Amino acid sequence: MTTTFAEATSQDLPAIVAIYNQAIPGRLATADLQPVSVASKQAWFAAYDPHTRPLWKIMVAGQLAGWVGLEDFYGRPAYQHTAEISIYIDTHFHHQGLGQQALDFVATQLPRLDINTLVAFIFAHNTPSLGLFNKNGFSRWAHLPDVALMDDQLRSLDILGRRY
Repeated sequence: MTTTFAEATSQDLPAIVAIYNQAIPGRLATADLQPVSVASKQAWFAAYDPHTRPLWKIMVAGQLAGWVGLEDFYGRPAYQHTAEISIYIDTHFHHQGLGQQALDFVATQLPRLDINTLVAFIFAHNTPSLGLFNKNGFSRWAHLPDVALMDDQLRSLDILGRRY
């Protein structure tokens, strides 16, 4: 199957939110505890800019299989060459290498976006994501112990980074 990446449009937002909501019950990829609405994500979506901080949909055989986005890191001018990366894959497309393909694709886009550093915020118990990012040259730049409370359990957050 051919995987393609394209700029996400507002028409894609319901599918993007649905994929994000799939990740909530697993408590691995997001600190949201309840599903979010499309309306609640309008401003978040509007903050993406295809020229500086894009949000791409991942398409497999004509289906939206996931998304990958780059957001500002810390929102201060001195961090303009650093972006936070997020990858979410539809559960029907897990274990098909889409996370790797997304990282490979994003790496090709960084020069045109004038980004030389990526950071990823990953729960310390999310071993699949940690493995993917470590395999791709990211290393742990910070560990925030027990900063999230989910289902009466404290969870730690790792910040991984890579310079390009």
